Amino acid sequence: MNMFESAKDAAKATGKKVGDWVDEQKDRIDDKADEVRADGEVAGKEAELKKAEADRDAVETKNDYKDTLRD
Repeated sequence: MNMFESAKDAAKATGKKVGDWVDEQKDRIDDKADEVRADGEVAGKEAELKKAEADRDAVETKNDYKDTLRD
């Protein structure tokens, strides 16, 4: 194998490694984006839960007040 073929093979191997690295980084970014999206959904559901609990407490307070008026 001459020097030109060795350099060509080295360039191909380097190109493959760079391509693999780029693909791995893309996968990592996609994974992180999925995590952020899921965290956003959780935060939204937690906010809905807090609102529902506040509504429940408001209705309970209103009903308690109505009970005191009936007495």
